[in-house]
Amino acid sequence: MKVCKFGGSSLADAVQVAKVCDIVMADPERRLVVVSAPGKRYKGDTKVTDLLIACATKRLAGEPTETALNAVILRYREIQEALGVDAAVMATISANLESILAGSVEHRERFMDAMKASGEDNSARLVAAELQRRGVNAHYQNPGEAGLLLSDEYGNARLLSESYENLALLGQAEDVTVFPGFFGYTREGEVVTFPRGGSDITGSILAAAVKADLYENFTDVDSVCSVDPDLAPDVAPIAEITYREMRELSYAGFGVLHDEAIIPAVHAGIPIRICNTNRPELPGTLIMAEREVVHGTVVGIAGSPGFCTVFASKYLMNREIGFGRRFLQLFEEEGLSFEHMPSGVDNISIILREKELDGATEARIVTHIREELGADSVSVEHGLALVMLVGEGMRFTIGLSRRATAALAEANVNIEMINQGSSEISMMFGVKEVDRIPAMRALYHEFFE
Repeated sequence: MKVCKFGGSSLADAVQVAKVCDIVMADPERRLVVVSAPGKRYKGDTKVTDLLIACATKRLAGEPTETALNAVILRYREIQEALGVDAAVMATISANLESILAGSVEHRERFMDAMKASGEDNSARLVAAELQRRGVNAHYQNPGEAGLLLSDEYGNARLLSESYENLALLGQAEDVTVFPGFFGYTREGEVVTFPRGGSDITGSILAAAVKADLYENFTDVDSVCSVDPDLAPDVAPIAEITYREMRELSYAGFGVLHDEAIIPAVHAGIPIRICNTNRPELPGTLIMAEREVVHGTVVGIAGSPGFCTVFASKYLMNREIGFGRRFLQLFEEEGLSFEHMPSGVDNISIILREKELDGATEARIVTHIREELGADSVSVEHGLALVMLVGEGMRFTIGLSRRATAALAEANVNIEMINQGSSEISMMFGVKEVDRIPAMRALYHEFFE
């Protein structure tokens, strides 16, 4: 059994939806299909999810919503009419959207999640209807009825463990199940969404739950590449990559797969194939637990902007038992998670995503570090980017960091910080945001050209 997930670009219009159905019908093992909301049809177009957010925003602001709602309904109707699907499905979609929009806005985040989730939900209804029109024994599956239970963290939900037992029953269905991605339900029956891009997470969860032989993630690229194709001509495609390598690269900015999406598949040991909806005959990239590696090689380079660092120094910090715990506790009390924690004998740094650290929170943390921990100095640096060099072949390689730092120096990129995990499969460089692209190009030139 295969679980296949199709992204927004694969469902943007009737032509793309037809390709999706062709792919599903081409392999009888593809019995569990996860879909996103319709994406952009062309450059400058608006995704359905963004149309829904705009509509919900107007409702929350007490403004008229008719025009915004009609824009969403029109996108679905254009697909329905071009495919020749029974108009009854549009009546269901329209009624669903109108009902959610007319709902209570007392809980703003809950209302926004319900509106966003309707993009995937109605996309699944439409795809199921098209498969049925073609004579396929297919049905739409509501995540709540299937038992996909999530935490009540609106917009950032986490899977509840009992979901796996509930969802395992989907593997017993003999027909094709079309399942909307991106959202589930709380134990109280409220709609709640994963972080943006969460349809990848849904697909991975379902693959793990039904113990699929393969999780296919269809998108609009032929394969995962060793660096952003916009940064290098004739960039090398990656045929095989390990879970750990893909996790590191996705975290650091690879947009092909959500950085949390592979975790359920990793735990279940299910391989993932990244492939192109527009060219499904190509082999794509296979993500697996282990692969043959060549010593000293790098598999990919990624970079992501939007980070900042909180730096604290205190003489004899290393002799003060509990300093690190109390330092981290200050961030925990503010509800902040950290990305990396480089340290020295008398100093420590926390790297955070900049969007999580507003001015008031920053001021409180700096004050607490000075007053409660007695730090000699505290500073916050904004405008950082993280650039990652990743590869299983990097392990136990002498001279690799020298090559990397020399390449960055040659490109006149100043390294703000370096961090290498104990696994040695990745090396992180903190640089100024303006140096992110030059840094990635320099590393690609050194290790791939």
